[in-house]
Amino acid sequence: MDDHSTKKAQIIQLNESAVRDHLGEMVRNTVEDTLNSMLDSEADRLCNAEKYQRHDARTDTRAGHYQRKLMTKAGEVNLNIPKLRRQTFETAIIERYRRREASVEESLIEMYLAGVSVRRIEDITETLWGTKVSPGTISNLNKKVYAKIEEWRNRPIIGNHPYVYLDGIVLKRSWGGEVCNVSVLVAIGVNEYGYRKILGVCEGAKEDKAGWSSFLHHLKQRGLSGVRLFITDACMGLVESLAEYYPESKWQRCIVHFYRNVFSVVPRKKMPEVAAMLKAIHASEDKQAAIEKAGTVFTKLEEMKLREAAKKVQDSISETLTYFDFPREHRIRIRTNNALERIMKEIRRRTRVVGAFPDGHSALMLCAARLRHIAGTQWGSKRYLNIDLLKEQELELQLQINEAA
Repeated sequence: MDDHSTKKAQIIQLNESAVRDHLGEMVRNTVEDTLNSMLDSEADRLCNAEKYQRHDARTDTRAGHYQRKLMTKAGEVNLNIPKLRRQTFETAIIERYRRREASVEESLIEMYLAGVSVRRIEDITETLWGTKVSPGTISNLNKKVYAKIEEWRNRPIIGNHPYVYLDGIVLKRSWGGEVCNVSVLVAIGVNEYGYRKILGVCEGAKEDKAGWSSFLHHLKQRGLSGVRLFITDACMGLVESLAEYYPESKWQRCIVHFYRNVFSVVPRKKMPEVAAMLKAIHASEDKQAAIEKAGTVFTKLEEMKLREAAKKVQDSISETLTYFDFPREHRIRIRTNNALERIMKEIRRRTRVVGAFPDGHSALMLCAARLRHIAGTQWGSKRYLNIDLLKEQELELQLQINEAA
């Protein structure tokens, strides 16, 4: 009886591994066949005829195909991409693959820079793709992504950019067992059509004149021109560098950073009152009214015994009023660095998990990867300002100068 039971158990026992592999291969083949059928149908639609079908309405003919591998959850499949004689074959399948590939590349490099072990990355990719990414592949992928980012980072800057925002972010790097600071400098601009663009990102040892001069040289060499106004914080050496590389451009000090600078010497309980006073200056009708209001605020701060705050207002308020020289409709967006601050927050969120980078170049690459991603989103496709208003103002001013002459 026992022998019979044993034989019966052996008869119904399944090789689970073999069955799983067989089923996996069946699914993979089904996915491959389905995708290739979809590609053929797409080619038929573009040709307005099926393969080998001849009629007057046909608009194109086949010219063979080429193969491309595509990683799916069912495993790696081979796609037969049709080639057409008169037009380029494009399909949503491949476009989705390209977007997915870019997303996966960025995720892998972020995991690697965040200190995730190569073995852990292999496990994660196996879960996501159904296959492991080898250590050699991860290394090659990093090199590939770095090359793409460098190419994007050094691309030519086309057209004029009337408004340019500059800022820097300080990150940590581990060097010889010590943790040091490394700065990454970022520039975005509003082009002559009113759309925001990521203009550049560079590594700087620190936010000093040498760092900013190198960054501005980098931007100018790539073609940054037509700048009417730079919007920045009062970074050390930045204003001097701007005067050196873009002497004809004006400078607007971010009013939010200015407020913080004044608040640094104001007791906490008096901050709400001082904040209301400062906001009243920038709520003025025009620059002259703002200057007069600033004089009143200076006197009031003196009476409140806030002499250091009063001195900061007296010495620096004019730096925050440049935006009054530009169209009224633009002022709320060019008097602060908020347009860039939101992007810098996103970079901080992505880099916080890394902690200390192995070197400054790694920090630069991750920041640039995030900026490149932002540049490809709807962020840059929505009109930010109506630059025609600036052109009209400049034309009117030129006419006034000509009449006066």
